Amino acid sequence: MRIPFAKMHGARNDYIYVDCLDGLPVAADQVPVLAAAVSERHSGVGSDGLILILPPYLPGTAFGFRMFNSDGSEGEMCGNGMRCFARFVVENGLTPDHSFTVSTLAGPIRCDVTPGGEGEAWQVTCDLGSPKFAAADMPTTLAPGPDGMVRERPFQVGGRRLEVTAVSTGVPHVIAFVEDDPGQLPWRALGRAIETHESFPKRTNVEFVRVLDRGRALAKVWERGSGETLACGTGACAVVVAGVVTGRLDREAVVSLPGGDLKVTWRETDGHMLLTGPAALVCRGEFVFAS
Repeated sequence: MRIPFAKMHGARNDYIYVDCLDGLPVAADQVPVLAAAVSERHSGVGSDGLILILPPYLPGTAFGFRMFNSDGSEGEMCGNGMRCFARFVVENGLTPDHSFTVSTLAGPIRCDVTPGGEGEAWQVTCDLGSPKFAAADMPTTLAPGPDGMVRERPFQVGGRRLEVTAVSTGVPHVIAFVEDDPGQLPWRALGRAIETHESFPKRTNVEFVRVLDRGRALAKVWERGSGETLACGTGACAVVVAGVVTGRLDREAVVSLPGGDLKVTWRETDGHMLLTGPAALVCRGEFVFAS
């Protein structure tokens, strides 16, 4: 069968988008297979995963969002993916509004879209809600401190001793602050080892971070179910939140990733995280899927 799609990226974190407002293009149990097939960079289109545009499934929302990683596993939410989702529904005339709320497995997400010119990236801000710090929210078996946070917890992995902070920004993240450029670390091997470590029974995303000043940090990302990616929106939020609770960053900061910069504001008034960054269209086409 032929499945119409759009490929989009947010700071080079790329996803395949399929309009499913009138129903799934394949049987529900085949969606993970489709995600893995379309994401494969040699025999597929190539992406970090698949995102479905669905009818809303939470009260007060305009659309429904589901995302599948390149290995076919499902994630609760995706910050870069959500920004491109918001561009998709506006650009394709699926809503007349530039501000709306989307159902996700991590809860409702508010999006505000600023269109760009022809061939330009659009700017989108997403309200990802409040971070969570309890070990059960990750989940992790690492022992929390007296305040309930897993903060700068010594962690031995891959023959190295790291200090890690655990934050859920709708999806689980482990942040390791380092003194030097994280690219000088064997961060891919460490990321893979932490993602699948027994301390994280549902696996986890991992960020290795060097703080440049109180308003900027440099990060490398290892994503659960996708491996190395060039950016991660929920990860950028986790970096800033972890930077604030460890006294390293201000509540408004820029996270520089290999794919580009993402701006994060962790509001003191309501505790919500605002993620701002680009949403770019790469191409449209049809994917030939043999189930």
